[in-house]
Amino acid sequence: MSHSALSQVSVTVPVGGDYSVRKSVFKTNNISFHDKSWAPMVTLDLKTKSGGPRDRHIVCMSVQQASVPKVAVSPLELENANEPPLNLYKPKEPYTATIVSVERLVGPKAPGETCHIVIDHGGNVPYWEGQSYGVIPPGENPKKPGSPHNVRLYSIASTRYGDFFDGKTASLCVRRAVYYDPETGNEDPSKNGVCSNFLCNSKAGDKVQITGPSGKIMLLPEDNPNATHIMIATGTGVAPFRGYLRRMFMESVPTFKFGGLAWLFLGVANSDSLLYDEEFTKYLKDYPDNFRYDRALSREQKNKSGGKMYVQDKIEEYSDEIFKLLDAGAHIYFCGLKGMMPGIQETLKKVAEQRGESWEEKLSQLKKNKQWHVEVY
Repeated sequence: MSHSALSQVSVTVPVGGDYSVRKSVFKTNNISFHDKSWAPMVTLDLKTKSGGPRDRHIVCMSVQQASVPKVAVSPLELENANEPPLNLYKPKEPYTATIVSVERLVGPKAPGETCHIVIDHGGNVPYWEGQSYGVIPPGENPKKPGSPHNVRLYSIASTRYGDFFDGKTASLCVRRAVYYDPETGNEDPSKNGVCSNFLCNSKAGDKVQITGPSGKIMLLPEDNPNATHIMIATGTGVAPFRGYLRRMFMESVPTFKFGGLAWLFLGVANSDSLLYDEEFTKYLKDYPDNFRYDRALSREQKNKSGGKMYVQDKIEEYSDEIFKLLDAGAHIYFCGLKGMMPGIQETLKKVAEQRGESWEEKLSQLKKNKQWHVEVY
């Protein structure tokens, strides 16, 4: 089609809007996102000379790819290891890392406080998505005077490249553990979670003792880039899944091009308690064929029997689809508080029985096939 046949070609590139991303999470050495969306949309307005219908053949590029530039990461040597790094630093000789930033993740109406904590490990404590760091809070162990505190494990909420895409930081998603006296209703700081409060109260430049990385159960299997991954999280259990999803949809990793389906179920109390919701909503907009996102808000939504909507109610809602995906080899992951599992197991058992299957047999098959991944605390 010649240029003369076109009376107007205008390209508009709106950037920003509802899906803007947090500035601190997306600053890199050479790119500053300035609270704008990191994937500008390109719309082409093509009109023919006659003012008739558009010549559809002119847009031959994939708009999907044109609209979603991924972020370059380094150092790519982090892809070279065949085995995940394990326990590079042990509790007796932890690594002294530095706090980069502490940011409150939840809105004013969320019960409790959850923080996103970026830690600079200088590239010395590499990890893979789905692993955990141990943190040793300062001070002495009240149960063993003269000894340091025990290690607390936290799932890492970033990819191996960290939030600045340079392989030098790791992020944790930490809920401040607070104890209220049942009789007075007042907070008792002496019983508050030592480590979670240390982390949430820390400031940029503070030192933090870390161990690890640890864990193999939640590693993202990458042998099949077109696999289905069903992720079920309650609260801060979303941490490893944020790492997976950034690797799948945000970062340009030459050795891992994700073309499968990632389906996230996130259970929290209310809208103000949602974690990383802007990032997840952005993937939904940019990768509608590869990402699904279902929220269970226990204080705002009702399940089909009129009770509170928990993550297992969402699983039940989509159970037919989930079971079919599992039968076809999908991986399923659970991360969050221990208390989430009995309700979920009960739901899956009920669904299996309705389908005329034995849940015990199905579960042992899933475990045998390495499709079942659970990390609860």
